Amino acid sequence: MNHDVMLIGPACRDENIDYDGTVVRGVGGAVFFCDFAVRASGADVFSAVKINEKDTDIIDSFETDSSHIALLPSRLTTLMRNTYTTPTRETRIAECLAQSDPILPAEIPDEPSTIYHLAGLLYGDFPLELITELAKKGKVSADIQGFLRHNENGSMNFHDWDVKKDYLKYFDFLKTDAAEAKIITGTEDRLEAAKQMIAWGVKEVVITHNTEVLAYDGTEAFTCPIKARNLSGRTGRGDTTMGSYLGCRAKGLSIPESLRFATACVSLKMEQPGPVKATREDVETYLAEFYD
Repeated sequence: MNHDVMLIGPACRDENIDYDGTVVRGVGGAVFFCDFAVRASGADVFSAVKINEKDTDIIDSFETDSSHIALLPSRLTTLMRNTYTTPTRETRIAECLAQSDPILPAEIPDEPSTIYHLAGLLYGDFPLELITELAKKGKVSADIQGFLRHNENGSMNFHDWDVKKDYLKYFDFLKTDAAEAKIITGTEDRLEAAKQMIAWGVKEVVITHNTEVLAYDGTEAFTCPIKARNLSGRTGRGDTTMGSYLGCRAKGLSIPESLRFATACVSLKMEQPGPVKATREDVETYLAEFYD
């Protein structure tokens, strides 16, 4: 079976503390939120999930069958705590209380896929040889977070990726948020940041922001606004955007079509906590109501 998208990364246990002190615990991680988002696009997804093999409840939380998910054993399951400091949930204190083992090339399931997305949480999740090995299999995508965000004794600190000019050229798709784009390129201008990443060899860049999402392939830039009516589901915003975008691109939709769908999908998702649990028809209904 050929999958549209294979997601590779650690799932985690999340503890989210809101600005008003409300505490919500659950399963999280880029691979988790992306999985539901790819399905919302109507694409077929396979998730290779790095966790401790005792944490089978995490696999159950994906709500999928065994032909679309694999557990990659780890000594530890990543444990994250996010403390949001403002009502907009744009600023947060992120802490890592445990980190899973790196994902090695030999662990990747033999499940042919059109796109392989590195849905990382932390620096160290993926050895460099994994990038080059996946490039031999198909198109490679990544969330830059997995190469910039470092676990330093529990504190989450961002640093530039010192080998970016050697490895960005392997990425057919790259997702960053506005802050990460500035770290890696040095500019706050999101379009200029996207142009710089394209110059370094990325084929297609997606940059998320609280007001809009930008996509650029070196030829034409497209933006689409976020229209969420509330922000109760802020956690997983970027992952939902990228998962639904990749699903659309894998199915052959154009950049503007994929961007429009992904922005509507994440707007719908942000209106309630947890992963987006919607069909393609649900998202298209949202599009018709708030975008058309």
